[in-house]
Amino acid sequence: MSAVREFMTTDARCIPENQSLADAARMMMDLDCGSLPICGDDGKLKGMITDRDIVIKCIAMGRDPREMMARDLATGTPHWVDADANVDEAIEMMERFQIRRLPVIADHKLVGIISQGDIARNYDEERVGELVEHISERKRMQSSSS
Repeated sequence: MSAVREFMTTDARCIPENQSLADAARMMMDLDCGSLPICGDDGKLKGMITDRDIVIKCIAMGRDPREMMARDLATGTPHWVDADANVDEAIEMMERFQIRRLPVIADHKLVGIISQGDIARNYDEERVGELVEHISERKRMQSSSS
């Protein structure tokens, strides 16, 4: 069985919880990504932030992204997977929580991100198809009910 660490992207970077959403947006632009883990001063995962979060929960609400902090969008319990977990565990979590990117933790610190794309490039096609279908189906249902 394959471990998550064999599939994950290892150059993941955190946005500190006390950094502004404008800083998060610049970091996403510089890293050419659409989401970032939010980490506390202790280096522990506090949540995830997406470019969509910044637009919907800040800009569209008339708030200033230079004054709103990443911690303001770190709501709920962050989902993550251990680096030594089996890839199937990561897939099950992604399906259950309808997420495309999952932070990877080792020794209580962020060591990477495993994404739907990482799995698609390296895993059984049938299982990848199921993952995409489950995540996309739920997202479509949420969009149509909004």
